[in-house]
Amino acid sequence: MDQYIGKMLDNRYEILELIGRGGMANVYKAKCHRLNRLVAVKILKSDLADSAEFRRRFRDESLAVAQLSHANIVSVYDVSSSDDLDYIVMELIDGITLKQYMERRGKMDWREALHFIIQIMRGLSHAHSRGIVHRDIKPQNIMVLRDGSVKVADFGIACLANASQTLTQEALGSVHYISPEQARGDRPDARSDIYSAGVVLYEMLTGRLPFEGDSAVSVAIQHLSSIPLAPRDLNPDVPEALELITMKAMNPKLDKRYPSAEAMLEDLEKFRKDPSVDMEHIRSQLAEQPAEEKEPTQPLPVVKPAGRGSRIQEEESPENTREAHKRMIVIISAFAAALLLVFLIFQIIGRGMNKNNNQEPEYYTVPQLTGYTVEEARALDTVNGIFTIHVSGSRYDADYRPGEIIEQNPAADLTRSRNGNLVIDVVICAEEEAETMPDMSGKNYQEARAQLINLGLGLDIHQDEEFSDDVPAGQIIRTTPGVGETLKKGTYVLLICSKGPESKPVQMISFLDQSVEDAVRQAESMGLKVGQHVYEYSDKPDGTVIKQSIEPTATVEEGTTIVFTVSRGLRVVEVGSYIGSTIESASAAAQNAGLSVGASIYEYSSEPEGTVINQSLEPKLNVAEGTVITFTVSKGPEQDQYFTVSYEVDGIVQWSQRVKKGADTPFPDFLSTLTKEGYTFAGWSPQISPTVTADVTYVAQWTPIEEGGN
Repeated sequence: MDQYIGKMLDNRYEILELIGRGGMANVYKAKCHRLNRLVAVKILKSDLADSAEFRRRFRDESLAVAQLSHANIVSVYDVSSSDDLDYIVMELIDGITLKQYMERRGKMDWREALHFIIQIMRGLSHAHSRGIVHRDIKPQNIMVLRDGSVKVADFGIACLANASQTLTQEALGSVHYISPEQARGDRPDARSDIYSAGVVLYEMLTGRLPFEGDSAVSVAIQHLSSIPLAPRDLNPDVPEALELITMKAMNPKLDKRYPSAEAMLEDLEKFRKDPSVDMEHIRSQLAEQPAEEKEPTQPLPVVKPAGRGSRIQEEESPENTREAHKRMIVIISAFAAALLLVFLIFQIIGRGMNKNNNQEPEYYTVPQLTGYTVEEARALDTVNGIFTIHVSGSRYDADYRPGEIIEQNPAADLTRSRNGNLVIDVVICAEEEAETMPDMSGKNYQEARAQLINLGLGLDIHQDEEFSDDVPAGQIIRTTPGVGETLKKGTYVLLICSKGPESKPVQMISFLDQSVEDAVRQAESMGLKVGQHVYEYSDKPDGTVIKQSIEPTATVEEGTTIVFTVSRGLRVVEVGSYIGSTIESASAAAQNAGLSVGASIYEYSSEPEGTVINQSLEPKLNVAEGTVITFTVSKGPEQDQYFTVSYEVDGIVQWSQRVKKGADTPFPDFLSTLTKEGYTFAGWSPQISPTVTADVTYVAQWTPIEEGGN
């Protein structure tokens, strides 16, 4: 089991599961207990953490990236660097990498590729504006979310990866996307990210990489000395303007490349708004390149230098990285220079031989054939006797007339060897496909849509809804274009569906105490639907509405269902005989019979305590359901009871005694001689009872003697 699963980092992040492995770090799904959310935690591998310089750069770069906040950049929430662990806490993405997406999808439609590259460049523009360069833009570092949006990941980590790896086979995934200056070992800047983004766009448009090789070294050399095939040579569906944007982004010369992500975004937005836009400024710039650079590249052989001193290391400690990197730059530069020298020598010799011997040219330029018919193209001097034209298909194009060439492969102005493939595949313009709009009456939207799709015209189908008193809800009311009108390829079609009659608001009233028949008639006349009635016994007359499901003050839509609760009248139940039962069993039996049980009365009797000795309703009497019955319950035989009798004079108890219940009330003699100066004795309160029935205190009462009185 992974050592981090279940561990709590900084008493905050609980590691749940491993979700990814990388050369530098492993990525885990975790829960942040402080903010109660799921996050991704990237933990630096321990062998890299042994370098203090590497860990310092790890922390500095990560903290800088944490300041970025953009919809197209994976957010960094937290960075931690402790004695034994270094990790980054990031946004948890519900999606896959762009590399995985391309592997599943293959070559993309150019519109989808445009959608992705615009988002990538927006993220890069935000980062570059804050002085942060990614350094490792590739599909593996771009996340595709479920909603089709993309986020650039691993900002700030790429520079660390570059510092800890050499151009080994393990680096092959990244070397396909590195800029020429990175291959030379120069310091990368924002334009390096633009080059890599151009390679990603190239791969999305063509379904292949611009440079292939058996090793990282061979691919890096091609970045330094070769020009890739134009995207439209591999995918004729790519618009020319998008091809030009791609090639400018991938220009090996820094001064010819886009100077900023914003500049590339500006051209992408122009193209998005108008795919037919003419990017003449890019075309002119690319045409200025030396002739020897225009020949598309071919895969280069892999150079395997001999000797231990020049062998590329598969593993290298951070301390030896810089020295190994310098050695690699020397090897690559020397090899590239040798290749270039050999190429120039053969070009010079070839041109001299052609001139002196007046032989056929070694290369032919592919002519522009679009706009010609096949017969006209074959008659051209630049085609006749040189190229063979092969018709590979046809389709309608509004910019051309039927029979004219609308596409060609290879594209115009490319060169082809005299001994190579001199076939030009062309696509000709077909007659415009057209149908008429069928009658959709009685069909629902899905049925109508399926019928239109089966016409095979790629119609742009949309749906709208409106109320109709005549057409049932869900069915088609009308279409645009109308029935019998012409439908051409890609025509915009609107299917308008019925929502049924428009409902009106209904102000609810009270139906209580009405007969159910009257209530139903009135409710239906108001536009309400009446549901199945509910029946209950009540003290209301049989058939009377006693409840309604919608409050009388509510406002509802026409067609709303209301349910009435209707009285069944009084239910008659028979009173049972409960005398001799316990109070518990008597109460349960009475309630089961439909009676209500009132408060019990308790009395002493010879019956056991808790036994019912009387009931308020006579047995076998028929009464309405819910009638109250009261039980008299035995307290058992009466016991001797004693009570306290006290006499109080001026707040002081003069005498007190416990006396048996029913005995004569005691009255000590001395109490009859009580006197108080200035007062006349007025008696006892309360009045003394002849017998003792409860605890009692008798208080002496006095009346003041008036002055001058006797």
